[in-house]
This record gives sequence, C-alpha cells and structure tokens, in this order.
Amino acid sequence: MLRATVGSGEERDEEDEGEEELRDGGVPFYVNRGGLPVDDETWERMWRHVARIHPGGEALGKKIRGVTDLPKIPVPSVPTYQPTTTIPQRLEAIQKYIRELQYNHTGTQFFEIKKSRPLTALMDIAKEMTREALPIKCLEAVILGIYLTNNMPGVERFPLSFKSHFSGNHFYHIVLGVHSGGRFGALGMSRREDLMFKPLEFRTLMDLVQGFEGAYRGYWHTLRKVKIGQYVSHDPHSVEQIEWKHSVLDVDKLTKEELKKELERHTRDMRLKIGKAAPPSPTKDRRNSMGSPLRGPGSPMRRISRKNTYY
Repeated sequence: MLRATVGSGEERDEEDEGEEELRDGGVPFYVNRGGLPVDDETWERMWRHVARIHPGGEALGKKIRGVTDLPKIPVPSVPTYQPTTTIPQRLEAIQKYIRELQYNHTGTQFFEIKKSRPLTALMDIAKEMTREALPIKCLEAVILGIYLTNNMPGVERFPLSFKSHFSGNHFYHIVLGVHSGGRFGALGMSRREDLMFKPLEFRTLMDLVQGFEGAYRGYWHTLRKVKIGQYVSHDPHSVEQIEWKHSVLDVDKLTKEELKKELERHTRDMRLKIGKAAPPSPTKDRRNSMGSPLRGPGSPMRRISRKNTYY
C-alpha cells in the first residue's frame, strides 16, 4: 500500500493514521473505527466513497449491491507447518496467506491499527483478521505478520517504513522486516509485487533497503526517508509498545557510504535488544481490564541527515 499526502510544499514526517480520512496513492480512504460487523454508517460511507473514486461511479455500487447470488469467496487457511519445514519455507507460506487475503481496494480500511497500543492488543486484532479473512492494507499486514511469526523464536521482526516522492505527492508504505540465520527479508502487502515480500536472502540491512529502493525506482519514485524500528517481542501478551522508528534516515541526503554506516549501526542496536529482558506479561485478569499504557521512556529515536545527495 502506498499512502500519499497531496502536495510537496510541506514536509511531513508522520503518516496520517490519526486522521479519519487517509490517502491511498493520492486518493482519500477511510478507517473503520466501529469494529466488526461494520455498522450501517460506515457501510454506507464506504459505498459513497466508492461512487466518488471509481470510474463506474454510483452505477458500479448499485450493480454490486443489487446482486443476490454473489459467488462465495474462499477463506484462506492460516498456514501450518511440519517440524521439518524450514524458516524460509514458513515465511513464504505466511506471505502466501497474506497475499490470499488480497489487497483492500474498497477505500475503507476494515481494521483500526493504533500504533501506540500495547502488543497484546494488536495481537488480538491480528486474531480477528484471521477469523474475518477480509482484504487488508500494508499496516494491517505488518501486525498480521508479527502474529504469524510469534512462534518462530529464531526469526526476529522489525517494522520498516518508507517515504517516497512522485509527481508532487509523498507516498508512505510499511513492511515487516525479518532476520534469521544471518539473512534479512520482508513480509507485507502492497499493490506492487516487489514492494512487499522479500525472500530471506539479503546479507545486510543495507542490501534489503537497496532492494526496496530499486523497486521504487522502477515506478519512478524517489525514496526520501526510511524509518526502522526495533525487534518486536515474541510474547503475544507483552504490554510493550512496538518501537516503530528507532532510526529515521533521510536517504536522499545521505551518501551511499553514510547510509551503509547508519544501517550497520542500527543492526547493532537491534542485536543489543535481544539480550535485554522484556517486562513480564500481565496476568489474564489484568490483560482483560487493561487499556493502552502511558508511553514510557524508550530508546531515543535517531534522525540522520546529511547535506550530501544519496547517489
């Protein structure tokens, strides 16, 4: 998913996820904040939005809503593995499952993802995604990817987000970076095949980032910024918040060597976190009554920028 903020006059470092109306490739989209099943107001708003943005307009909506014998959509099965299934094979199966859910083109994101919520709450949303099997966008895919890899202690996961520029618009995208056996890869969802899954074959974080940067170039996008988070806990009941942007790199202002140095530094930071003990998970009763915790002091975010031009 490429989210866009129209106009390049004002630089924006944050995605718009706090706003009711977000943008998908320059076109506004909404977030379903009422949960599932979708309430009547959100349902009607979705169809009004479809009528505005689709070339078929209202006629398309009437045609679809008037059909009484729509084909039954197959529900993808959550992947299961044999003990001998390798880590790369498991990651490919997870990506296949995410892809089978399909990209959400409706203009309404069905699952509300608040980045400030504790991991345990986000994992509850991921469980709901597997039950409902609805189309998803890129941020939902990251949460689902974390959930589906929680039982793989040999696989470390971290958020990896991008800001690109094309034709006067800024676009935002996020994937789940993975690291195992000395190799990097990624899981995710996008309308572009080469902006989501990356097999577990990149020797360094620099190689992985350059893989995505090359894909962006293929669509005439200039990669402006990369944000990299810390490793995510494997405890589905953890009250930790995901650290989404431990490092913020202005890649279009860094030389290739400077970018490589900063990515090597971030890789060391992630390795250091593995040895740190996570806070204990709450009891079941406490989890049931617990809301989002107040944000505590975390690792300092690093914003790296130079006057030089990348490439």
